[in-house]
Parts: sequence; C-alpha cells; structure tokens
Amino acid sequence: MDHDAVPVLEALARYREAGELPFSPPGHKQARGADPRVREVLGDAVFHGDVLASGGLDDRRTRAAVLVKAEQLMADAVRAEHTFFSTCGSSLSVKSAMLTVAGPHEKLLVGRDAHKSVVSGLVLSGIHPVWVEPQWDEERLLAHAPPAEAFEAAFAEHPDARGALVTSPTPYGTCAGLRALADVCHRRGRPLIVDEAWGAHLPFHGDLPTWAMDAGADVCVTSIHKMGSGLEQGSVFHLQGPHIDPLTLAQRADLLGTTSPNVLLYAGLDGWRRQMVQHGDRLLGHALDLAADVRRRLEAIDGLHVNDRADFVDQGLAADLDPLPVVIDLAQLPFTGYQAADWLRAHRHLDVHVSDHRRINTQLTHADDRHTAEALLDAVGELVARADEFPDAPTVCLRSPADLRMEQTCLPRDAYFGAYEDVPVEEAEGRVAAEMITPYPPGIPTALPGERLTRTVLDYLRTGVEAGMNLPDAAAPDLNTVRVVADGPPSAPGLP
Repeated sequence: MDHDAVPVLEALARYREAGELPFSPPGHKQARGADPRVREVLGDAVFHGDVLASGGLDDRRTRAAVLVKAEQLMADAVRAEHTFFSTCGSSLSVKSAMLTVAGPHEKLLVGRDAHKSVVSGLVLSGIHPVWVEPQWDEERLLAHAPPAEAFEAAFAEHPDARGALVTSPTPYGTCAGLRALADVCHRRGRPLIVDEAWGAHLPFHGDLPTWAMDAGADVCVTSIHKMGSGLEQGSVFHLQGPHIDPLTLAQRADLLGTTSPNVLLYAGLDGWRRQMVQHGDRLLGHALDLAADVRRRLEAIDGLHVNDRADFVDQGLAADLDPLPVVIDLAQLPFTGYQAADWLRAHRHLDVHVSDHRRINTQLTHADDRHTAEALLDAVGELVARADEFPDAPTVCLRSPADLRMEQTCLPRDAYFGAYEDVPVEEAEGRVAAEMITPYPPGIPTALPGERLTRTVLDYLRTGVEAGMNLPDAAAPDLNTVRVVADGPPSAPGLP
C-alpha cells in the first residue's frame, strides 16, 4: 500500500482548497463564528479542520471511503487484518471489544489490574468477570500482568468463559507474555483481547517488546495519544484471526461511539501512521538511546533508583519491559511520589505521568530530545538536593499488594445500579462497594462495585488520600464516606 498517502489529511486539504461553504454543523463555520478570544488561544487551524465526517470530510454517503482507506493503511502498517478508528479514546475501544466477545451474564477472564474503562464495560454490559490475579511484586509493592498459567487455571475452572482480557504494557512499562497467553486462549477456540493502550509505538521498532498482533492476539486496543503523535482521545483497535467477526466488532463500536466524530482526531491517527511507517524506526531508535542515557544518569543521583529489567522482568514478575516509561523509585528519600510530582510542577513546570506512594513515571517518547532530557535531569536533581525541605511524608498503609484483593459478591452492574447508601468510612468494612474507587493515574480501581470492602483496603485508600492520592471517581473523593450497596448485596446469576 502507498504509505505516502494520508486520506484524512488530504481530504481536509481538498475541503479547504475547494472553498466548501457549509450550511451544516459545526456552527462556528470554519472559525468565522468562533469567539475571537478563543481563536486567539486555539488558532484558526483547529476550526478549519473541524468538519463533519460525512457531508464534509466525505460526501453524505461517504463514497470516497476516506476513513476506510485510512483504516486500511493503518492495518497494513501494523500487520493487522482490520483496524477501526475511535475518537472516544481506548475507553470506548476496549468496551467495544468486550461487548463483541461476551454478553450479559457470560463470563470473561480479566486480569485484576485492568483499567477503570474495563470495569465500566463490565458495569454497562452485565458481563460476569472471572478475575485473574496479577503477579505481585512484594518488594516494590507493584502489580504485573497475570501469567499465561493463571489464565490456563482460570479457563480450567470456568470452561464456559468466552475469552480473556489482559493489560499490557502496564502504565509502568511492564509487559505480559502475550504469545503464551494467546496460545492458552486459542487452544480453546477463545479470543484474546489486549488492552495495549500504552503500546502504540511497539510495532515500529525491533528493540521494543513484541506487540499484541505479532504475538497472536485477536483484538488489541491502542491509544495513539499516549505514546504516539495522535491527539487526546485518538484510539485504534486492531483485529485479526477467525475468533471475532469484524462486522460485529464494528457494530458494537457504533453502538457506543459518537455520531459526531471529530475528524481532527482522525487526521492525527492518519498522520501518525505515515510518520511511523516512514520514520518510526529512526525516531524510536533515538528515543531508546535517549532513554538509556537518562536512566543511567538518574541512577547516578544519590537516593534514586530507576526500575529496569533486573527489577521487573523475572519468573513470577513481568515477561518484558518497555524502557521508555522511566520509572523512578523514591523509596530511599523522605517524600512520596505524590509530593515529588507536586513539587516538580510547582517549581519546575514539569509534569510527570504516574505518581504513587513511592514512585514517579517520567515517560519519554519519540518527541523528546537532549533539551527535554536535560530539563528533566536538572529538575529531578534539584528535587533530590532539596529533599530535607519537604515535610515528613505521610505513611501509606500497604504491606502487600495481595492484601488489596477482595471478594466479588455480585456482578459489578448489579452493585452499581442497585440501591445504595453512603456510610462513614469507619463503618464501611464488610459492606459491598457500589462504586469504583480508583487512584488516578494510573486508573486501576482498588475497589470495584460488588466487592466486599476490607479494613486493609479502606486503610490503604484513607491513608493514601492523606498522602496525596487522587480518587476522582469516588462519590466522596476525600473518602470520608463510601458508597455501598444498601440492605445487603443484590442477587446475581452465576455468582455466590
């Protein structure tokens, strides 16, 4: 295929050159109606690229197949059979994949380190999750994706499960053994869904971990905006193999998606694909070299440790590691990752990705260069040098990540949509959660609807909030109260 072509960008250029005069949405009409104060900040190019997908980018019957051609090029670029664009982020894409594989009350094997978008899919669909335990790093208090053997055991116990879903890479860059996991699923004629939101770059350089399609996964979901050059909410999901019907997947996506997609996001996806096909190996090679240098120099700073393969990749831990998320362990210093992230933003105008009770993740991409790397190194160096100026770090009560696991008493959907009450956190132990409670980022829920709350989990969340943890989806983000199922858990088919 001709990867010089960028069907979406070319269609936008034709629209402008033709001087198309819209008597249709969007109402700003090529920036003319936009507030000048908004145009001053955003620039007119944003409005010029904001046209209808049908009746603008393409004709009313989409006869030029602009989007179809762009999706076909993306599929060819990454060695998939089918690709679908999404302007609602991977949160929509992963729900679409789940709804294609399983229906209400049907079982789906899911790694318990799943993102909140997966849990949202369970709530909306009524799918019965069979949780598969992550591999717990007791020393570093971190979870890695479950191994193939854990999914094998789960299938043996639940042979009626419709498929499996795993998250790889994690927000910390650790990866699952996808080939072995795909084999486990395919021996049973079941599909594997991979939430690969953090892996958009993986197909484009040989020194990066194997990406889902090359490993044999059936569907993988990728956020181009996370590690690529797409705009926020730009996502794709790829499909291959005989286990999932592409038309059914497209219809599930249509069920959840918007009828007013922002073609600016399509353009970002289209342009990223061309950039990676033509220059990805060089750009990512430079990023890998830069990351190796940044890792080495950060490791040389007293009090810091940069997590690497020796920490994360081993039997009982992760199968592989993407080195571009530079995860800095601060356990030897007198402040938390939350404090470090706040200080870096306030004093050095530098934003990190993930911050937790002992780490910050300073991810690098192909967009970084020596200038940004030096700014990072200088800022982190000053952070460490001023460690004695920080107030005492609050203690987060977490002895072992495995202590956070709770009993799932009913389907997430039934708990979420049932009768509820808000109770003081001191009285929530033993009650069944009616909400998600999610430290964000990275967005992996600690408590799910339908799980019976334990004192260990409540203490972890309570002390986490006191230390700076952000719980944006809880009814009470300060966790003074917790939303729980009223009058005992509701009944749910297939669960005790």
